[in-house]
Amino acid sequence: MSWAQAEFHDLELGDARRTQRLIRLVDDLSAHPTGSIPLACGGWAETKAAYRLLDNPAVDWREILEVHTKRTVARMAGQPVVLCLQDTTELDFTTQPGIAGLGRLSYEAQHGLYVHPTLAVTPAGVALGVLDAWLWARQPKDQPDVKESLRWVEGYEIVADLAETVPDSRLVYVADREGDLRALIDAAARRGTPADWLVRAKHNRKTTTGEKLWERLARSTPLGEVEFTLPVAPDRPARLVRQTLYRQAVTLPAHHGQPAVTTTAILAREERPPAGQPALVWRLLTNRSAETLEDVAQLIDWYRKRWLIEIFFRIWKSGCRVEALQLGTFERLERALVIYLIIAWRILHLVTWGRDCPNLPCDVVFDPEEWQAAWIVAHRAQPPETPPPLGQMVRLIAGFGGFLGRKHDGHPGSKAIWEGLQKVRAFAMAFEAIRACLLYTSDAADE
Repeated sequence: MSWAQAEFHDLELGDARRTQRLIRLVDDLSAHPTGSIPLACGGWAETKAAYRLLDNPAVDWREILEVHTKRTVARMAGQPVVLCLQDTTELDFTTQPGIAGLGRLSYEAQHGLYVHPTLAVTPAGVALGVLDAWLWARQPKDQPDVKESLRWVEGYEIVADLAETVPDSRLVYVADREGDLRALIDAAARRGTPADWLVRAKHNRKTTTGEKLWERLARSTPLGEVEFTLPVAPDRPARLVRQTLYRQAVTLPAHHGQPAVTTTAILAREERPPAGQPALVWRLLTNRSAETLEDVAQLIDWYRKRWLIEIFFRIWKSGCRVEALQLGTFERLERALVIYLIIAWRILHLVTWGRDCPNLPCDVVFDPEEWQAAWIVAHRAQPPETPPPLGQMVRLIAGFGGFLGRKHDGHPGSKAIWEGLQKVRAFAMAFEAIRACLLYTSDAADE
């Protein structure tokens, strides 16, 4: 059974053939995430069937995502804490002016759409799946448009609803500065905060003492320091960071008919940044009390996991090349984009699971045909009877994508893994064809 069959085994699209076509399409696209739909499908008949599926109004992208979300919730079972990361990214289709239903982006001359998913991860950083997604295109400026800030509030509401279905797990909603909305804080308070929230503060709000939030935090007594490695980014190298931590309980005054709300404000400030580098300063708000250094350091660690959704977007946009899709209409794009969201999650899942759960047997993730073919090609030997550890297999597959595997290279990244997966799928198909040919030759000889 392929991973797509396992993920979507109870999907129902109103027609069994339609459902099987969807699963086949997910398998094909995941085997060639960087290729076009025709390349992934491997023939005109299969490509035509894929386009018909993406054009079928009976195929609701929400139903596809809902089944994946159910699998995600099942993977959350047994996790004491699950971080629910939210962020927004834009997809630019300016070079494809013929796609109907798209809207303006940050710049008027650009057009495309926006996507706002919720990614569930463990505190250790293992990606569990996508819980929700907003997809929308802006209307022309002279027409009424959706209130985009609602996506953050509704995102919390969905996480809060899920929290009631997984009572053994504490869900933590994590958002960057764009999610710093009083409406979100009030929504959580009205519901009794069934899910925690942790938001990077954007607004220097007034408190009930009359002081501004920034000034109140600056007067706090430092709790101690936290140290971590800041990962590499396009505009900076990886570097060691030491932040001094401050904490203060603050009450935000009544607002628009909603009562005052007590929150915990946190300041994490880098005191001695390297020469030429700006100091790393974070101000966070949360419903959690976080009274000790250990409590605050844990929240800093949870907030740092937000970078995983940035990697997720990178896989989706660069690895799956979703901005190169040529599907003609917004509705077709929606269906394809959600499929690729799930494929991008699987790649990120392999990256994070192989790093944090390296001793699991690799067949929990890879089909036997995949890992056995990869082993034969890499080692020029028969595969072992017992599936090797997941961490070993992930590094092996990443090697096909350019990962060198030297002692100082660390864990392979997403690019090496998604490029390696394409080759592994080709290996598996080749070995399957060879076995079929040998079987045919043997049967012919017996006759």
